[in-house]
Amino acid sequence: MEGTIVSIKHFEIHDGDGIRTTLFMKGCPLKCVWCHNPESISPTIELGYLSDKCVNCFQCTKVCENHKIENNKHIFLREGCSLKGNCVRVCNQEALVLYGKKVDVDALLPELLMDQMFYGDSGGVTVSGGEPFFQPMFLVELLQKLKASNINTAVDTTLYCGKEILEKVIPYVDTFLVDIKAINPLKHLKCTGVSNELILQNIKYLDEIGQRMEFRVPIIKGWNEDEMESIIDFISSLRHEYPIKLLPYHDYGNSKCYALGEKNIREIEKFSSEEIEKIVSAYKQKCKTVYM
Repeated sequence: MEGTIVSIKHFEIHDGDGIRTTLFMKGCPLKCVWCHNPESISPTIELGYLSDKCVNCFQCTKVCENHKIENNKHIFLREGCSLKGNCVRVCNQEALVLYGKKVDVDALLPELLMDQMFYGDSGGVTVSGGEPFFQPMFLVELLQKLKASNINTAVDTTLYCGKEILEKVIPYVDTFLVDIKAINPLKHLKCTGVSNELILQNIKYLDEIGQRMEFRVPIIKGWNEDEMESIIDFISSLRHEYPIKLLPYHDYGNSKCYALGEKNIREIEKFSSEEIEKIVSAYKQKCKTVYM
């Protein structure tokens, strides 16, 4: 089965237990205002233009009519781009990049398995995004074949999916890395563009069946900091104890937003170290394992 991915990162240590290979899939139904992987939101392949890397060599203008020269400067005309990638291949400065590529599960497996000797007892492959469940049947087939190779698997997800597809995936997942952004439904809708009803239902279901989970909680000033107590109470109300990773805001995604042609990027203030410590302390009062 064919799917669309963004990239693969090797020797990751922040995407689950041990040393991992992380696959970033394309497409996400959420539109989080602080998204740090904006290139993974759209399910389609996109061309990014990193203008700060461009040296005006104009090689791209020789292979694609969407690249022009005006006043001795390179201009990229995004509308009508064919996404063939000819311009990317001639850009030695990597100012042009294709976000996304089509790939078959069987063709993908060798790269995901190439670091298997380093995984040890706890490492493995993490499927992230975007939202992995956005391409459900591709995800199922991929996880099935990874488990057939005795690979430890994790899925980094919002759990914004139907129960039917979730149940198809569960037998092939060792750990779900679950994002919780807000408990208040109106706050969640404001922050992400979607309801959290399905997400919370799926979390409770996984808890009921004893599925291994780790929660990922972004802490975003001006958006969800007033949700921290509600998130703590929700997690501590579950039947089992779960580790929690707190994720303070960073602006690494802004450059990719600009590369995709977005002009109205929100300015989000970062928490001070003292403010973050206070939030961490509040979590540790009710939850056993909390880290950043």
